[in-house]
Amino acid sequence: MELRLDDLMLDGLKIYQYQDGYHFTSDSVLLANFISTKKTDCCVEVGTGSGVISILLSHKQKPKKIYAFEIQSKYSSLAQKNIQLNDIDNIEIINDDIVNFEKYLPFKVDVVFCNPPYFYGKLQSQEEEIAVCKHQKFLPLSTLSKTASKMLKYGGKFFVVYPAEKLCEVIYELVKNDLMPKKLFFAQPTKNKNANTVYIMCKKGGKFDVKVLPTLITNDLDGNYIQTIQKLYRDEVKL
Repeated sequence: MELRLDDLMLDGLKIYQYQDGYHFTSDSVLLANFISTKKTDCCVEVGTGSGVISILLSHKQKPKKIYAFEIQSKYSSLAQKNIQLNDIDNIEIINDDIVNFEKYLPFKVDVVFCNPPYFYGKLQSQEEEIAVCKHQKFLPLSTLSKTASKMLKYGGKFFVVYPAEKLCEVIYELVKNDLMPKKLFFAQPTKNKNANTVYIMCKKGGKFDVKVLPTLITNDLDGNYIQTIQKLYRDEVKL
């Protein structure tokens, strides 16, 4: 499959994506700006795809290590290519199902993050490799929450994005697995439409209180990214 080279609009970072494959969206950029890490943190990304979130996070916050899991060998190879392209040395790509993490990580980590495949109902794509990237059948919320909790240290953080309409189910699964929501915000496509995604930061073993940040409007009425989103791409603001 033919590759295309895209500019991440940040300090010369670039990324290869398959011309006819799955492409990252603004969800990935917003999540990368929402995640917070320390320079001593060991992190895990679940479902890295092209590697865009881990690459942005590595460049901006420089955590000690990011273990980026990707179940599809085609995309794990692509992520490895992008890491080499951007000369990054603190990301390790692991081509396996996240449920097998203990084979690679015999220790607890500080941060887990994921932009999961969250479409549900009838499969949206006839191409299996794209469906795996987009449909929650291939990584159910229950599996993701349970596995993230197992990986994390007590007090560790989990960052995730889901459709806003699934918020009740998402919070139920998170709390059931001792991942207590501590901070969240909603994103909506334009000011005259409802919020369609929710970004959540959880703390393993946290208390029952949550900070709700202002809703983020991503596009103007013509569908163009508003200035705040453009600045997020250029790393001029932080969520």
